[in-house]
Amino acid sequence: MKLNERHLMQLAAVLDAGGVSEGAAMLGLTQPAVSRSLAMLEARVGEPLFVKGRRPLQATPLGIQLAIQGRSIITASRRASDAVQGFVRGTKGLVRVGGVPFFMDAMISTMIGTFQNQEPEVTIEQSYMNQPEIAAALEANQIDLGIVPIGVLNLGSGFEFTEILPGRNIVACRPDHPLMRKRPLEAQDLTRYPWVGPLPGSPLASDLQMILMSIGMSDLHIRYSGGSLMSVVNVLVETESLAVLPFSVVFAQRRENRIAVLPYEIPQPNRSLGILRRANSARSPAAERFAGHIIAAFEELKHVIRRHERAVVWGTTASERQR
Repeated sequence: MKLNERHLMQLAAVLDAGGVSEGAAMLGLTQPAVSRSLAMLEARVGEPLFVKGRRPLQATPLGIQLAIQGRSIITASRRASDAVQGFVRGTKGLVRVGGVPFFMDAMISTMIGTFQNQEPEVTIEQSYMNQPEIAAALEANQIDLGIVPIGVLNLGSGFEFTEILPGRNIVACRPDHPLMRKRPLEAQDLTRYPWVGPLPGSPLASDLQMILMSIGMSDLHIRYSGGSLMSVVNVLVETESLAVLPFSVVFAQRRENRIAVLPYEIPQPNRSLGILRRANSARSPAAERFAGHIIAAFEELKHVIRRHERAVVWGTTASERQR
């Protein structure tokens, strides 16, 4: 026997409100319309739903059971309405984000946490990817946005890139590394110590080659490679190794004071960190809300990063830099 769900909802509302008129008002319906629905429901089940002659209304055992189902339908309907409103506002839903490992670990993961404090009903699904994989995943609709450093590269009209932080690389080492005390620093100094190699496919790999060319070397002594950001930091702390890292990644580790910027200028890539999205495609409101959060967070942070960068004495005295 198939019953009309609206009739069950109206039965539950009438019993919860204590009367037909009150139940109709709660649902935004007229009293005659609700009375007709209840009469139709009684005719359909062939049993009375209310005990005759009782005021206020008292449900029969069957009426009680049907009202329970009606309340479930009302609850499900309200939840569905809340889900629609939350989706439209971007306060509910799933955000699929791909990003380059070091930036995701050093900076974006913290911003994900602050975003979810504000929007606890948004789920973030993160994947580690480099630029080619991010572009392919966006085209395949496997992710909503990517956090990626991009240089002078034509991605085509199908993508939109929003810069969130200008790129700058540095040589990182532990704070008490011997080279931190040497002045002046010379190119050959960089060849006397072992290096940590970037992750395969990382833009830092090509940046390391630029450093090699600038100091007239064909190779460096790579003693460790392929690790996560935490692994790289741990290796730098425990050894006299050097590593090329984004300045912002080292900045993010400043409170731990485990790694430092070696004040030696290296060739800089023409590259910026930003948000990569598909152009002219339907976008998840939650993903757009998350992207806005990341953009705003970096807008506040990049000024602090620049101040921190200006505090590094790049191989000269502070008085000489001010001339």
